[in-house]
Amino acid sequence: MGDPDLTPPAGLRALALADEAPYIPIPRLLARGVDLVLCLGDLTRHDLEPLADVQLPKLGVFGNHDDGGEFDGLGIESVHLRQVELCGLTFGGFSGSHEYRPAKGTRLMWSQKQASKLLKGFGRVDIMLAHSPPLGVNDDADDPAHVGLQGLRDYVEREHPAMLLHGHTAPPLPVAQLGRTQVRHVRGHRFVTLPLPG
Repeated sequence: MGDPDLTPPAGLRALALADEAPYIPIPRLLARGVDLVLCLGDLTRHDLEPLADVQLPKLGVFGNHDDGGEFDGLGIESVHLRQVELCGLTFGGFSGSHEYRPAKGTRLMWSQKQASKLLKGFGRVDIMLAHSPPLGVNDDADDPAHVGLQGLRDYVEREHPAMLLHGHTAPPLPVAQLGRTQVRHVRGHRFVTLPLPG
């Protein structure tokens, strides 16, 4: 069997990044052929700087350790609570994580009630980018820092995006499906084939 990263894609091929600098330099990852780059949070500006001159669509959300300035000047578009049409797909996103300690004014950590309220009226997208996982999916119920968001789970169960990508946690056996939605956990880097619309 060949390298799964080299299998011809049936849809758009994305390079997804989250939580730690990939162990393979970003330029070498991009040389494997991708259509877009997705950033899922907790990546420093230094981690992301190799993307500055990359002439591909770049979308992202912020993590709970981010200050919201990591994308500035790098051509990465935040999709936090926004819907963006790209390559025939609608992308949306939700930044941050569960508020596991006093947030001290940060906009990147939420109580379960806050996250649910913010996502309550958010419409359907094809691809949902999130830093945190949904509650009960690839999270750790015994670790307040890594418990998922109920509002994100409610959103997925209500709107059924084709795919949800997230970072933040380190599940030993990642869940790949929540109802009709494919789930892709990312830590470091991962190549993901996004479903084609329709």
